[in-house]
Amino acid sequence: MMKNVLATLAVSAGTLALVAPAFAEYPERNIEGIIQWGAGGATDNVARSLTPHVEEALGTSIVLTNRPGGTGVIGMNTVLTKPANGYTVLYGAENPQLYPIMGLADFTYGDMTPINVIGQGLVVIAAPADKEWDNFGDLLEEAQANPGTLRMGGTGAGGLPSTVLAMINSVDELDVRNVTFGGDGPGITAMLGGHIDFMPLSLAAAQEHIASGRLKGLAILTKESIEELPDVPPITESLPQIESYLPWGPFWAVAVREDTPDEIVKTLSDAYEKGVANEQFQQFLSKNGAQSLNLQGEEAEQFLNRWQSVTAWALEKAGSAKVSPEEVGIPKP
Repeated sequence: MMKNVLATLAVSAGTLALVAPAFAEYPERNIEGIIQWGAGGATDNVARSLTPHVEEALGTSIVLTNRPGGTGVIGMNTVLTKPANGYTVLYGAENPQLYPIMGLADFTYGDMTPINVIGQGLVVIAAPADKEWDNFGDLLEEAQANPGTLRMGGTGAGGLPSTVLAMINSVDELDVRNVTFGGDGPGITAMLGGHIDFMPLSLAAAQEHIASGRLKGLAILTKESIEELPDVPPITESLPQIESYLPWGPFWAVAVREDTPDEIVKTLSDAYEKGVANEQFQQFLSKNGAQSLNLQGEEAEQFLNRWQSVTAWALEKAGSAKVSPEEVGIPKP
């Protein structure tokens, strides 16, 4: 009797195995890519240049959506509230590493799983082409003669412009009015329209406008001139004291929710590694004066932690941090 029951169960199990649908391997549908900054900015440009190569490696489409606002908090929070199934990825910049000390949010990349730290860019301080300034020293001189009158484009507390301004103010005095935009792109549009006087920008967003003569480069945030914009002087020519913070620059990363399954993380990491290594994307980075990093796993986490430590304590020294890095557990570099 027992043998007959067991045989019946075995047959039934075999029948179910034949009729049950097999689970498709990830990814079985499109992936949503959330860009935490607006259209036309550096993060948007990097995301849209990289994604086609990643799609080819994954064999599916990544639908890109811009979710700017709150210095990128809105975009990152969108990803954190979606299921941890690999179907929503964040295309972010460096800003999340400063959220706790700027009082913007209590999460950082440490609350996510990094898929790839794509690359690191350079910063250029740009102005409308019709400005009489020839370099950053001219801008600084006018700002000090007329404190609080020049209009600087910004992207909110903890954004690239505010970070650069804090570094400058830690070694000199640049008293300006901040006009906030949802990213590099809208800020550039405002400069082209004469609505602001200058803005620190990622080179990836500003280079074409400077090369075409629509904008003027006043300084590169480096110690030496760069090949991409040989006529734009390094900031140390006008402000040698800032050298202690250099080299420094923004970066771009892709991340998913922390509790995403390991096998999905590996699939995404492999695809983004291939995408970043693609020759066309490497040419894009080089053309825009950015350094390719292509970091995954532990290497990515080490980079993120070091950048956070160096920058957070620089802002603390400048008096720009609303919360001490020590209070939120960020060690000194």
